[in-house]
Amino acid sequence: MRKNSPSLAPANSDVIRRHAYEKYISPARRRKEKTLSINAGDVHRALALNNRVPLVCAALGSKKFLTQHGLRILSKTGPPSGQSTTVTFTYEIVKDEPQKPTPDQAWQSLRGIAKDIYASFGGGEAYLRQERANFYGPGQDPLMRKS
Repeated sequence: MRKNSPSLAPANSDVIRRHAYEKYISPARRRKEKTLSINAGDVHRALALNNRVPLVCAALGSKKFLTQHGLRILSKTGPPSGQSTTVTFTYEIVKDEPQKPTPDQAWQSLRGIAKDIYASFGGGEAYLRQERANFYGPGQDPLMRKS
C-alpha cells in the first residue's frame, strides 16, 4: 500500500481531529475561552506529517470536527487555495462539551426499564416464582427431590 493512499485518509483525519481537540479545544474550554485559533502548519509539524497539509486543512474545517466539538468557524486566514501551513482557523465555541455519565448515572438510567414487561406477568416477584417453578420442568428440580 502506498504511503499517501486514500484508505489512510480517514484514520489520519481522526488523528488530526483528536490532536486538535487535546491540544487546543480542551485547554480553551478549561480556560472558559469563547474563541480559539488553530494553525494548520502547527498541527502538521506536531504530528510529524509529510505533505499532508491539505488533509490537515480539510480535517480542521470539516463539518464532523465542528459538530463533534460544538464549534463554528469565525474566520479562515491564509492563501486563496486554503491549503497552506499558513492557514489559521479561528473558531467560536458555541456548545458546551457534552458530559459523560458517571457509572452511577448510567445504572440509574436503566432503572425501571422492564417495568411494563414485568407488570404483564403480575410483577417481578410473580415472574421469578414462575420461572423458578418451571426452570427444570415439572417435578425435575434437583433440590426438591427426596432421597
